[in-house]
Amino acid sequence: MTQHIGTALVTGASSGIGAAYADQLAARGHDLILVARDKARLRAAAERLGREAGVTVEVMSADLTQPEDLASVRDRIATDAALSVLVNCAGLGPLGPALDSPASLYDGLLDLNVRALQTLSLAAAKAFGERGAGTVINVSSAVAIVPERFNAPYAASKAFVLALTQGLGAELAGKGVRFQAVLPGVTRTNFFDRTGADIGQIPSEMIMEASDLVAAALAGLDAGETVTIPSLPDLGDWQALEAARFRLGPNLSRSMPASRYGLG
Repeated sequence: MTQHIGTALVTGASSGIGAAYADQLAARGHDLILVARDKARLRAAAERLGREAGVTVEVMSADLTQPEDLASVRDRIATDAALSVLVNCAGLGPLGPALDSPASLYDGLLDLNVRALQTLSLAAAKAFGERGAGTVINVSSAVAIVPERFNAPYAASKAFVLALTQGLGAELAGKGVRFQAVLPGVTRTNFFDRTGADIGQIPSEMIMEASDLVAAALAGLDAGETVTIPSLPDLGDWQALEAARFRLGPNLSRSMPASRYGLG
């Protein structure tokens, strides 16, 4: 018999990484609230997961770039006392290099990747903080730390996700709320179909299956990681990067310019 352990709300749940999170969280015993635009796919997933995992699955059809839909999901997060996990998977990708993509694309990208994710993360942080328990999982991207290698606005939006997650995690430290940023590399989803890119042009050894990605991300969450890079073999590499970043701290704000500029 499935042990029910609270409700998880997953955005972008109709396909790809979001659908994989829905599958694996249901298997862990979470009831689900599935959020995406495609109501038919959500209903099919809800029926299957309810039957296979024995959990309760609710569907919320919402376009998170639309203020009314976003407010509806935000309010649900803020008021549902059974909610224990928020997974922000919904996102838009680029159509190619930054200057080759239509400028209008970036309005939707910012609305979904940044504004919607921040709105839902803040709602969950406040609700979970007041309750003293809860988990926020935000799907960022490996390009957040190597922006030179991908579409610049997309990489910047994912860097925002990483910084927001780390910042909120620090702000609520000790209050019973977990934050995790997941940084996937190339993942086999319909992301490439939507952007018109050919995943076949990418070496197979660089492509991870969504189910494997989510399994690794949840293992990282269980291990207490705030930042999880599922393909990274040596955690020490990330820890070294973080240590170097923190070493900059004492010198990031001083009363005078550094002597190396020769201004003193």
